[in-house]
Amino acid sequence: MDLVLLFKALILGIVEGLTEFLPVSSTGHLILASDLLDFNDERGKVFMIAIQLGAILAVCWEYRGKILDVVKGIGSDKTANRFIINLFVAFLPAAVLGLLFIKTIKYYLFHPIPVAMALVVGGFLILWAERRDHQIEVEHVDDMDWKHALKIGCAQCLALIPGTSRSGATIIGGLFFGLSRKAATEFSFFLAIPVMFAATFYDVYKSREFLEADDIGLFVVGFITAFFSALIAVRGLIRFISNHDFTVFAWYRIVFGCVILLTAYTGVVEWSTLG
Repeated sequence: MDLVLLFKALILGIVEGLTEFLPVSSTGHLILASDLLDFNDERGKVFMIAIQLGAILAVCWEYRGKILDVVKGIGSDKTANRFIINLFVAFLPAAVLGLLFIKTIKYYLFHPIPVAMALVVGGFLILWAERRDHQIEVEHVDDMDWKHALKIGCAQCLALIPGTSRSGATIIGGLFFGLSRKAATEFSFFLAIPVMFAATFYDVYKSREFLEADDIGLFVVGFITAFFSALIAVRGLIRFISNHDFTVFAWYRIVFGCVILLTAYTGVVEWSTLG
């Protein structure tokens, strides 16, 4: 196995894990990182999709107690049933739009400049969300109803635009729709499980012709590093929001996005473009 490729897999796995559940856009960061590492061919794109499983399994592990309680309570426990219904309702809008428009979105928007623009716009939206009066209706994810879930599911549709951030759209959407920071963040984590499993398996299946047996080591490195770095990020975010808001992530997005746009405008970095 090429050591250079393994190093690229290591870096991209860390990027995926650290950014997947923060409101900064893991897809956007992976697009930028793969562009800089020159690992943005078809094989690289499949790799970036596949290692998302490592990140989502980190959430499954961190919340294994809650997940097991829900599974055991399906059909007999009202709270578990409501939780499953909420996940399904929130999952549907992005799933439908993704199936209809993902090819078009990938062709036109999966490039560094659109990502940078989405990072900046998303940053200002987070600042707006944090500065408005926040009326809390839901303190815990188990207190949500299907209407809260549907609103968050519609907000998640924005995450189809790379650079927006799936977690950012659902967390900030949750704040707009009356969830506490902890409830919005945890529901974002749980919603990621069906969304990312479905999207990952679908995309990998559609791109299976680009997979080769020699790439197993590459995927294992990316998967493992994504798992452990995501575990660190999830635990860190839960601790962080107990005493802080999301303003720091907003300014990070704005500054980072502007740096990308500036390097593109000045020609310091030759970012890839459409096609």
